[in-house]
Amino acid sequence: MVLIERLGRGIIVGIEDLGRIALLLVDAFGWLVRPPFRIGVMLKQAEFVGVQSLFVVILTGGFTGAVLALQSYHAFRLFTAEELVSVAVALSMTRELGPVLTSLMVAARAGSAMAAELGTMRITEQIDALATMAVSPVNYLVTPRIVAGVVMVPLLTVICDVIGMLGGYIVAVGLLDIPSGTYLSRMWEALYFEDVVDGLIKSVVFGLLIALIGCYKGFYTTGGAEGVGRATTEAVVWASISILVSDYFLTALLF
Repeated sequence: MVLIERLGRGIIVGIEDLGRIALLLVDAFGWLVRPPFRIGVMLKQAEFVGVQSLFVVILTGGFTGAVLALQSYHAFRLFTAEELVSVAVALSMTRELGPVLTSLMVAARAGSAMAAELGTMRITEQIDALATMAVSPVNYLVTPRIVAGVVMVPLLTVICDVIGMLGGYIVAVGLLDIPSGTYLSRMWEALYFEDVVDGLIKSVVFGLLIALIGCYKGFYTTGGAEGVGRATTEAVVWASISILVSDYFLTALLF
């Protein structure tokens, strides 16, 4: 009976969380079409999510492309098809690894910061103070972060894709002696614009999930300093899980 009770309580809490997340998302989107428009706050959040994540995204994309080239070369060499290394690198980066790895890095860096910042504001009653001054906390705190996530994660994904393919090119041509012309021509033949677009569609969804989960966990933080730490951890964990789970369904739908 205790096990059933715990299971039922967990299900109820999960349904309540989904409902509050949905209401928060609807409220945040509602503020996109009615004033005041927090353009300055949106730009500040875009700089935080995008520009400040640039280094880690470039590092991740470059070494991911390099490893892809190295591993796929040894696999294709078994079938004397080394010229297909560029195809494997380009398609893997644009369709899958670019959007997913970029989003995971942003979730770890920016999503956790969103939860920590909003959680601290909730614990110190700053969010309540905004409401007291007739300033919508959702309009001021949540909507700009969601816009930043939806806009900047796809831009970071494009950079990750390009750097990843560059890293694969450097390894394949510079270390594995694959002719440059063969590498580029094969990649050009295999890579279609739809592959890039589908990867960007994924990154838009991932960016929304990162910002929404980070804001939700911070916005409804309870329990003092311990609660802020718990909310930050949960934001990263649940954002990462959401990215990986939604990636499967998006892949099945788009490809």
